[in-house]
Formats: sequence, structure tokens, C-alpha cells
Amino acid sequence: MNPLSSLVTGGARSGKSSFAEKLCMKRSSSGLYIATAQAYDDEMKERLRIHQDRRSDADYRWETVEEPVALPELLETLGQSASDAPAVVVDCLTLWLTNVLLQVEPEGAAAMEERLQLDIGRLARAVQTYPGTVILVTNEVGSGIVPEYPLGRIFRDWAGMMNQRLARVCHEVFLVTAGIPMEIKSREYRI
Repeated sequence: MNPLSSLVTGGARSGKSSFAEKLCMKRSSSGLYIATAQAYDDEMKERLRIHQDRRSDADYRWETVEEPVALPELLETLGQSASDAPAVVVDCLTLWLTNVLLQVEPEGAAAMEERLQLDIGRLARAVQTYPGTVILVTNEVGSGIVPEYPLGRIFRDWAGMMNQRLARVCHEVFLVTAGIPMEIKSREYRI
């Protein structure tokens, strides 16, 4: 099968990560799991442990790399060798976006916008040119209430723009709801 890029989106606890892992396992004999989360507290450490345990229980060879900010650069580096580019699962883009946003937020709104445009654009190009299978996990955050705080609204807006940009460059887009994945890009209504 030719390398495919896939975006997997849905709500919290919808089954996105486990679906992305199974999709990678179907497409490749081994996978590289790029984790963007950072464990700042015990609750997050426990969430990460559950994800790691699920991958270690699978009869599949996973390698895990933690990269909270330099995701585009990592994909570019991994993609330099077309002959042995690993199948990649990135989990998750909205955590990566949060990490970038929090890193640049003290510099002000103009710096945030410039950095996010550059980083999301670079990520989209890295996905487009990646010579192997790449599966991106993200959250659909725009269906809920409008966040009360400005940073929350900025995050929600940029998450939506990021998801749209990556959906355009990926071969497939899956929406996972209640553990049921549906491929939606092939059903896109074009005007």
C-alpha cells in the first residue's frame, strides 16, 4: 500500500488514539509513536501511563518519541530518508498546539499569530512530503461552548484552523464518535 496521511479527529475519549494505533498496525509492521503531551501533574501522568500500557500490550513493535514542540522539525528529519521512513502516529496535535501557544503567549498576540501560522504551515508541508505513513490525532474542539478566557478562545480558533489546514493535505480524514470511526473526506460535498 502506498504511504497515506490520515487525520483522526473527534471529541475527548471518543476512541481516536486507539483507532489511530490500530490503523498504523494495519498499514505497517512497526510504528513510531510521537507523543506531544507533557506530564505536569499526577492525573496527566496516569493518562500517559494508560496510553503506554495499551501500546505495550499490543503484539506490535512501537517506538515512542516525546516531542512537545518541535514536531514539524522531527517529521522533516524522519522524512529525509524515503527508503526507511517509519510509519508514524502523532498523538496529539491539539496538545502540540497548546505547547506552542503557551511557549509564545508571553510575547503577545502578534508574535503568537506569526508563530502559529509558521509552525502550522511547516507541519502541513512536513505531512505532505513525508514519504511514509503518517497518522495525526487531533481533537474537534469547536463544537462546545465559547471559552470564557481570551487564551481559550485563541486556542479554540487556532485548533479549528489547524485541523482544517491538515485535513486539506491529508489523504484521509476520520471522525471518531463513540468509538466508531468514519472516513469523511471521501464524502466531502464540493461546491
